[in-house]
Amino acid sequence: MPHRDPDELRLALSIPALSPGWRNSFHDLLADADRGTAAAGPTWTGFRPLHVDEVVAENSYVTSLYLSSPDGTPLPEVRAGQYLTLRLPAVAQPAPVRSYSLSSTPVDGRYRISVKHEPHGTVSGYLTTRAHPGELLDAAAPRGEFVLTDGSEPVILVSAGIGLTPVLAILHELAAHHREREVWWIHGARRPEEHPLAAEAHDLVTALPHGHEHVYYSSAVPRDRHGGDFSHGRLTADILTALSPPADAIAYLCGPAAFMADMRQALESAGIEADRIHVEAFSPLPSTNPGVTPRSAASPHQPAGAPGTGPQVSFARSGIATPFPDDRRSLLELAEACDVPTRWSCRTGVCHTCATPLLSGTVTYEPEPLESPPPGEALICCARPDDDIVLDM
Repeated sequence: MPHRDPDELRLALSIPALSPGWRNSFHDLLADADRGTAAAGPTWTGFRPLHVDEVVAENSYVTSLYLSSPDGTPLPEVRAGQYLTLRLPAVAQPAPVRSYSLSSTPVDGRYRISVKHEPHGTVSGYLTTRAHPGELLDAAAPRGEFVLTDGSEPVILVSAGIGLTPVLAILHELAAHHREREVWWIHGARRPEEHPLAAEAHDLVTALPHGHEHVYYSSAVPRDRHGGDFSHGRLTADILTALSPPADAIAYLCGPAAFMADMRQALESAGIEADRIHVEAFSPLPSTNPGVTPRSAASPHQPAGAPGTGPQVSFARSGIATPFPDDRRSLLELAEACDVPTRWSCRTGVCHTCATPLLSGTVTYEPEPLESPPPGEALICCARPDDDIVLDM
């Protein structure tokens, strides 16, 4: 029901017997209630063309693309830390879908993404070597909850490799609008030449009255020293703990999964509460399946049996696109058949644990959910596709 009482939601969360699925649901409801309103939906539906204005090689590994509206109107405002999802039919069919963090706040009504060229990445290879000014790219509206929260507490930004992109956007936001806050920028890379946008981050931190910068290069050599101040060695949990980050801070982590796990543990050891540590990852999210015995995870794959005849369903994070099978009752069942990690609890449209960003397309519910999901999301446990859809899972 609407107009939920935050105190009653906190009371519900204090019940020890509350299942993980319901606990997650109540936690999300409380976050909405504390903000005073539900999170705003995407600023446009489906995919729309964006114009490539500039292509800038940041180093030999990373290229930035500046994107604008084809008609010249400013693109909608975004929250620092959100990501943009691209669909590239020129690369393959069905068109692959990939998400990239915005690496700055909007500049002159434009968006910037910074893409690392992965050795066997067809999409990243296209964007870093073949994309050119004047080209049009299909993009879904920016999304994501990895965003800077209001407040006055210190902010810790921890990243490794290309994981710097969303935290760099948050750093831009802090430098522009929250200069009074204490800010820690902690980054790890192999060598200076593999640290894109380093000068940009350095300039932003040093311009902050309460900025702290700690950069670690695991494979630096003596001649790298002329490139600026840094510490030699890999950024580890022990090193992060030794920095004595403030225990009342809010933290944002982005990088390889193992790195984020180590950094999270270090921050919790430093006294930072778990719910004040935010992480961003573009791999499939971990499953939340209460009551189901854990089993070894298989890589996502096409479902067994004859191909379906229904609309095309694309799981963006998992890199799987397949026709909806005739014998499946819901998108959740299809995801499970493909070993795409799933999140559910009730399987009847009640708890909203399965709420998933719907990047494009429409769905029909059977049964109808107790409460509709926010705009731009779908309850996959009781949804079937009406037409070709793209899910952020």
